[in-house]
Amino acid sequence: MLAGMFRRLSLLAILCLAAWALWPRGSEANPSPGSAGASSAKKRYLIRMAPGLYMPGRRPMDLGEPLKALTDLARAFEKQFPDTAIEFTEAPVGQREYLVTQLAAGTAPEILNVNVEDVWQDVQKGWYVVLDPYLDAPNPYIPKGDPGSEQWWDLFKYQAISRGKSAPDRKYYCITYDMVETGVFFNKTIFKRLGLAIPSTWPELVEIQERIKRAGIIPMLVPTAEYADWGTDLIFDQFYGPILEGIDVFKDPVREPYLEGYLDWDEIAFLNSKGYFTRRDPRFAAVFRVMKAWRKYFPKSLDADQNRLFITQKAAMWWNGSWTVNRLARDPDIDFEWGVFYLPPIPRSMNRFADGHEQVVIGGSGTQLEVTNSAFDDTGVPATSTKLKRTIAFLQFLTVPKNAEKVINEILAFLPNVKGATPRPELMPFDEILKRKYTTTKWMYTFDLRFNEIYRRMLELYINDGIKEDEFLDWMEANVRSACETVVRRKSIDLTAFESEWKRLAPLRAGMKELP
Repeated sequence: MLAGMFRRLSLLAILCLAAWALWPRGSEANPSPGSAGASSAKKRYLIRMAPGLYMPGRRPMDLGEPLKALTDLARAFEKQFPDTAIEFTEAPVGQREYLVTQLAAGTAPEILNVNVEDVWQDVQKGWYVVLDPYLDAPNPYIPKGDPGSEQWWDLFKYQAISRGKSAPDRKYYCITYDMVETGVFFNKTIFKRLGLAIPSTWPELVEIQERIKRAGIIPMLVPTAEYADWGTDLIFDQFYGPILEGIDVFKDPVREPYLEGYLDWDEIAFLNSKGYFTRRDPRFAAVFRVMKAWRKYFPKSLDADQNRLFITQKAAMWWNGSWTVNRLARDPDIDFEWGVFYLPPIPRSMNRFADGHEQVVIGGSGTQLEVTNSAFDDTGVPATSTKLKRTIAFLQFLTVPKNAEKVINEILAFLPNVKGATPRPELMPFDEILKRKYTTTKWMYTFDLRFNEIYRRMLELYINDGIKEDEFLDWMEANVRSACETVVRRKSIDLTAFESEWKRLAPLRAGMKELP
């Protein structure tokens, strides 16, 4: 039974947007790959790493000095192992065709930065190294008594998200190196001038936006492509979180202690067969009504240059990812104070489906590092491969707190997922946000691209008064039903397997109002 196998925590859309935002322009965009130290041709073992945004030589957003932390650490590692060379190389972001071609040919870099959900599709092919034995063992670079000295696992700071990355076969194939999250960047100068305070409830947020709008300033900026993703996740949790205990029909024994009731695609499909996420489900329509009501505080044109609007103080708030810190902290043209807060909860007084619980985490794993079959091509067998031992050792070396801090903090974008590695002060608000419970589900990572494209297109029409609510709900109901039917067919899911748990939860649902 495939029930509950996937906890779709991936942030591919967030990371692709981050990659675009942080990608350097001009001559720095394609630095020449090469060994960190002496010529790799003279070394017995060559370990190639595709580090993504941490590629040495880059200047993310054309701000700051060229990155060099990984190069420095690679040289230090090479001194420990004179027979080993570390080389950094490019790998296309989010291009599955590249992955399949390179991995099938056995020519992929030994260490890849890949969204782990892409890895899950291919675990049966032997392309990736199972990391459980190494995560369960000590990290030899950690002093005795420190986190990680007994189990490498203990070194990772955000345990819920990190351990939530196990594959359908219950094994781990990635190291979550850093974390990404969203937050509302706000212009402190504007807030002070208008006498505004950080809102603690959604009605307070509405009132603040009204006052900002009356002052002739755009109240809120939201990345257009992400509104369907982030906005749906947070508001959906506000309305469905209070009834989760009555509808969560599968509790994964591995992930449950960390994710506390996350709904997978198979559970979504089962619930849809019971009338959830249809017109019979009043909470579903309520989610989109809130999203539409919020739209009036955004710019008239959703295609406007949001970065420019915020930097020129034409907008007071900007809901965006933690990578935005890199721009705001380093841009010499910014002459105002800014800060970060998280979106406030929706109280019951505003909506009958809400209970006022705090907003949840929708971010999560940023850089996810996998070890490929190239790492043991010296012998062809992982158990006898010295090259694989060197590859794992380099990853362990990179997770030493002072080393992780050096690499991750070189870019003001992500937070170290390593205990003892302190985030940059500008990123500390995101550290507090990441301590919250994870979201109920992530719709844009539940189904396929067809579902996502239809949803984004129709939501944009709806919030911009291009179609009426009835027509939008028709589209949504049909889109969800089609996506559920597709995933059930493709994954051969037996939805009847959930029936016994559904019946067991019936007494809980009996006390809940307005269920389908």
